[in-house]
Parts: sequence; structure tokens; C-alpha cells
Amino acid sequence: MASAAPILLLVLLLASLAPGQRQRRPPALESVFEKIKIQENFDLQQFSGKWFLVGVASKCDYLREYNHQLEATTMAVSASEGKSLGISTFRKLDGVCWEIKQQYRSTKAKGRFLLKGRGSNVDVVVGETDYSSYAILYYQKLRKISIKLYGRSIRVSDAIVGKFEQRITEMNMSEDFTYYFPTYGESWLSCCPVQWGGLSSSAPWGTGNVPSNFYIHVWNEFCYVLWR
Repeated sequence: MASAAPILLLVLLLASLAPGQRQRRPPALESVFEKIKIQENFDLQQFSGKWFLVGVASKCDYLREYNHQLEATTMAVSASEGKSLGISTFRKLDGVCWEIKQQYRSTKAKGRFLLKGRGSNVDVVVGETDYSSYAILYYQKLRKISIKLYGRSIRVSDAIVGKFEQRITEMNMSEDFTYYFPTYGESWLSCCPVQWGGLSSSAPWGTGNVPSNFYIHVWNEFCYVLWR
């Protein structure tokens, strides 16, 4: 009987604890991505239009190995129903111009979107834009973050590049993971015409006429074409 006394005492102590005194699980830590400041009063209509991809920061191994193959890339944005964004990305592969269509679905937060991906979804945040000259976007998949700088024109100012690089530093990345794209010539732009009022491309998208390495470049998640 004496040996049962310690057990009985422990049971009585536990029973005497009020609900508020019982041990609670610590709150989940807020992720780095959740702390990113979203562009205030983000405006879908002002953000629509044509953007040039100027630079990207990512720890993607594929990008690090094949960054010498970077091709000029443009993005056409249109405001869709339900406050979503219709995205068409244009770039060349093996001398052929391709269009990659995506839908950035709206969320409760203006300036934050969800991209449905194969296997895992991608969170997208418009971190900063003035709508007329530059935009800095963040992408997160499986807790891996990439940052992209877009410009309305072929080149952006040094001040804008400085903003971009400051954002990269805040994400604990360095110039070793930052890549800038080649400039765009008129000959390349003529390859991928964008017709406003509707998005179009000279690419045989969906026809089955796809080079063997196309999906490696496009769908290798988080890398090369979309870094998503």
C-alpha cells in the first residue's frame, strides 16, 4: 500500500490544476514568408500589362547550375474575375517562342495570391511596386523562397536594383544566388508578340509539338523559367 502513495499523490496534483494552469503548446512560429510586407492598397488594374523579367534571386540548385542558359523573358498580366491575375510568360527555347499560362488565384489579402502547382501550391506576394517602372514579387514553395524583379522597360534604374538587392539581403540570400537576365532586343520581342485585349503567342502551346527538354525547363519546379 505504501508503494502506491507516490502515484496517488501525483494523480491528486494533476487533478488540482486549473485548466489555465495546465501546460500549453507554444504557438507556431510565424514563417519568414508570412512576415513579408505586401504592397499597400494593391491595385490589380494598375498592375496589369507587360513586364520584363530583370532579375531573380533563388537558392534553386538547377538555376545555379544552368544560369548561363538564361533567356530573355516577358510576362503579360491581366486582371481576371474574382480579383485573380491571368499570367502569360513568354520565353524562347531552342529557337522557338513559348507561352506558359498560369492563374494567380486571389486570397483574403490584397496583393497575395495562390498558384496551384503540381504536387504543391505556390504562395505569391507582390512585395513592392510603383506600377509604372518596377515590381518585386516573392514566391514560396515547400518553404523555399525566390524573389523576382520585373520592369516595365528593358532596364531599370540603379535605385530600383538597390531596392531589389536589399530585399534579397532581408531573405538571407547574397549575390551568389542572384541572377540578372540578358537585355531584350527588338528581334526577340517580335518572336513573342503580345496582343492586348487578349494574350497570344507564336508558340504551338498545347499542340503536342514540344521539344524533349521543354518540360525540364518549364516544370522543374521553382527553377529557370518561372522559379515558382
